[in-house]
Parts: sequence; structure tokens; C-alpha cells
Amino acid sequence: MWESKKYIQHPGKVIETNDKFSHVMAITLNPRSSYKDGVSRCITSRSGDISLKGNIDRSELHLIKGDSLEYFKIGEKLNIKNEEQIIKKLLNDNGDLLGLEDPDIWIDEKSNLMHLYFTIPVIHTDENHKKIGKTKIHLGHAEGKNLDNLTMTEPVLFGSYDNSAKEVSIAPLNSKGFRYNLIESRDRRTNTTYSVIKVAIADNMSGPWEYGETVFHPSEHNLPWIAGHASPGPLFSKNFIDIGKNKLVGFINGCGANQKIGNNIKYGDFSVGLYIYDYENGKIDWVSSEPFIQDSDAGKDGGRAITFASQFIETVKGEGILYAHVDDSFVRAYSISTEKIKSLL
Repeated sequence: MWESKKYIQHPGKVIETNDKFSHVMAITLNPRSSYKDGVSRCITSRSGDISLKGNIDRSELHLIKGDSLEYFKIGEKLNIKNEEQIIKKLLNDNGDLLGLEDPDIWIDEKSNLMHLYFTIPVIHTDENHKKIGKTKIHLGHAEGKNLDNLTMTEPVLFGSYDNSAKEVSIAPLNSKGFRYNLIESRDRRTNTTYSVIKVAIADNMSGPWEYGETVFHPSEHNLPWIAGHASPGPLFSKNFIDIGKNKLVGFINGCGANQKIGNNIKYGDFSVGLYIYDYENGKIDWVSSEPFIQDSDAGKDGGRAITFASQFIETVKGEGILYAHVDDSFVRAYSISTEKIKSLL
């Protein structure tokens, strides 16, 4: 089946859209249901061209359900208790919530609690609802027994105009009893804003967490495919691929450098690569020199090409399924092989 392929791109789309949503992104699946349900980010409105800086997507988190790992239907909006109270605090008097984004489910085996992490982007405005300052991006959190019984807490990481937190990747406990989780954050250098990968230090998975060091900055590496923006993706378990003590392999999302076209900033293309993470010390040891996955339909309409990994599931020994969203519009599945990954490390 594999022949010379690095991965197998599945035909069709993983999620069936409906009359309400034409764009769906960022899938996370529930291990307690054998991955037959989960949560996805659904785009309620899009202000402009996703290729250009300034586009605003507004989102909702919705439940999804399916009878197989390759096909899901969008259900009701995810109901999270205490959401209104927490969001009200973050908005203050004049904030504008763009909606919850980028969900990630993590199960605490000790407490048996389900944790859901998500992005909370807030535009701060004046009394006339005109935008002032950058968007603050918080890493939100909710917990409960299952997806039908989640309660929102305060964000595990608060964003500021200089710092942001999104796209969490959960690391194993280190020998000191805490986790060096990874997040996407931001940094501005010489009039250019980069998406960077930072450590998020977590003693308690319910929060609060602490910002740690930047462990990957696109401006410090000569890698064209990830020269503008970087974001941590799913980490493989040692059952899928074991490369030694305290090290894990995972997917990393990378974007080419921004380009200035007239008065506009055009983003580069997003693709999926590989990285090795030292979770004991909170260090990224290696990032692939080239992308690993680029969807064949990405950028087919002539715009920006995007392949962005959000969830990986092991299916049988040595194989698994990666879910990624393409062009910020639909979710695709890809078959991944341990042996093919090993050959690229």
C-alpha cells in the first residue's frame, strides 16, 4: 500500500459541512469514545482574504460525531458552564470576542477528568468599538467528566499585547513532576511579527501555567518552509515511535516568511514538518529541513496554501491517522507510518 509514499492522503473531507458553516478547522477527538466524537472549530464569518494580514475569522466550537475515523457530522454548539462569566471578565467593558478556537482534548488518567484547551482571541476596542492595540490571545481551559459536562475556568495562560498563547501541545511529566508543554506565541523583531514556539510550565493541568523560554524562533533558523511562523503540533507516543529516553517525535506546523505586497502583508504557505522534543528539559532538538505533508488541494484556488496538523490517532501497530485542516476550510485525514517517519529522522 505504501510503496514509495511518505504518507497516504485520504480522498474527500473528514467533516460534512452544513448550511450554517462552509469552513471547518481544528479537529480534536475524544479517546473515551474510541475517537467517535469530539470538537471542531467552525467559522461563522470571514472578513476577507485568508492570505492577507487583517482577515478576521469568527468562530464557534461545535460537537462532532461519526461512525468511523474518516467521517464526522457537525452537531450542536459546545455548551460550557461558566463560559459567560469568564468571558465577561476577559472582555472588560469594550472587548470584542472573536469566538473560541483551536480545541485540544486531554484526559488526566489519575483524576479521570477531561480537560479541553482552546484559544480565546479578544480584540480590545474603545467606547465606539474601534480596535485599539493588538488582539490579546489567551489559552482557555474547561474541565469535567465528559464533553457534556464541562466547566470553564480562568485561562491557564493570559495573553497580553506582547505575549500570546494558543495551539497547546501536551508533554509528558518530567522527572521533577511538572510538564514543559508547548504553545504557539508571538515575538516582534525588526518590524516583523513572528509566531514562535514557547514552553508553558504546568504544575497543575487546570492552571495557572507560566510562560517559559522560546524554544523555536523562525528568524533564528535557515529553514524557508518555517521562516515566518511556527506552531507545535501533535506529539507521537513512545508506543508509536521511540527514539530514546525523554525524547518524543511530533508534527510541527510551519509557515513561510511574510511578503509585503503594496500596502498589504501576505502570509506564506503553511505545511507540516517533523520535530524532536526533549520534554525533560523543555528543548526542541531538531526540526526537519523540509515539510513532511503538503495537501494536494492546498492553494488550489490560487490563494495561500495551508496544511495545518491538529490531531493524531494511533490505529494499529505502526500506523495512525493525522488530521489537518486545508486552506482554513476543511479537514483532511492522512495515513502515517512509523517506518516512514523513522526514515526521515
